[in-house]
Amino acid sequence: MNTGRAAHPAGEAIPAPVPDGDRTLPAERTAPVPFTPDTLLWGMTGDIRVLLYLPAALVLQVAHPAVGAGVDEHSVFRTDPWGRARRSLDSLQLWVYGGDRAVEEGRRLRMLHRDIKGTDTRGRPYHALTPAHYAWVHATGFPVFLRAAEYLFRPFDEAGERRLHAEARRLGRILGIRERDMPGSVEEFRTYFETVVHDELERTVVVEELLDSRRSVPPPDGSGAVLRLLWPVLRPALLRLQVFVTKGLLPPVARERLDIDWSPGDERRLRLLGRFVRTVVPRLPERLRYLPVAYAARRAARE
Repeated sequence: MNTGRAAHPAGEAIPAPVPDGDRTLPAERTAPVPFTPDTLLWGMTGDIRVLLYLPAALVLQVAHPAVGAGVDEHSVFRTDPWGRARRSLDSLQLWVYGGDRAVEEGRRLRMLHRDIKGTDTRGRPYHALTPAHYAWVHATGFPVFLRAAEYLFRPFDEAGERRLHAEARRLGRILGIRERDMPGSVEEFRTYFETVVHDELERTVVVEELLDSRRSVPPPDGSGAVLRLLWPVLRPALLRLQVFVTKGLLPPVARERLDIDWSPGDERRLRLLGRFVRTVVPRLPERLRYLPVAYAARRAARE
């Protein structure tokens, strides 16, 4: 896993590391703690660049046979792709910017998943709330955040990486994941992640669909007449870009496991795109740079 070691530049500074790196503090063992403006996830999760890197986490999630089967059999991502994406993004924003509502959203998600069960591609019974399966969905965020930082923001130094992992564990507690189901350190996470990738992941039906730039996607809900008219022209280009970035932001070990082609030329193009994105986005007005929930939370925090 490529983690990078450079510090953040001016304009995208990250808070100083907390004492004890990514170790769990005693207070955090008792109750989930809402996120505040001094956290890394507060700065990254609501930034519009999440639209570029979130699909890579989704691919990692559905590459697990149990998760892929659950999405294949129970999700409406095929019949209502924009609605499904919007609801997922709104939920993600609440985890970080919702304050006390974050824990409530975590409970709602667990209730939503309690009846999702079936048989995966290997003939094994699955349930969405099986601890290992639910924890994997959450775990995919950390390596994708690292990849996004490397290409679209700025790479974390070691202290920042450890703080991000501590925040990922904090997020896991908000989602109702048990302490023992989350790796306790960055080193433990690397071992856990590579084990799951090699032992569990496969190129599921849903992975194939998410990486297919020719798939049929309707215009966004509520599109005006002009966008609907132009959609047949815009859709192929937008899907090619989305699939390209998704492949590039997957950890290399996962790309290899899923047999996803990635050439040196692809790598150069992604880094060029990343330089463009991290030059332009920080210069946007705050109301354009952040998604609505994040923008509102940032404004409220300053009042």
